[in-house]
Amino acid sequence: MVVRSFSVSEEVYRQFAEFCRARGMSKQVQFLMESFIDNEPSAKEAYLKRLEKIRKGKFIRIKGLSSRYG
Repeated sequence: MVVRSFSVSEEVYRQFAEFCRARGMSKQVQFLMESFIDNEPSAKEAYLKRLEKIRKGKFIRIKGLSSRYG
């Protein structure tokens, strides 16, 4: 196990550490950190391009959908 420091306040660190401990989240935090330094930026770039294409796509407006389903 490696201990490193970041520039965050002691209070924020303490609260986040307690939050993670209470939920058993140490591995999830590690996975999150690894996702930020992903070794396959091309896959990430492809995903972002596809997401942008979906956002710009054509959509069908359905009347009463929000009132029916919230």
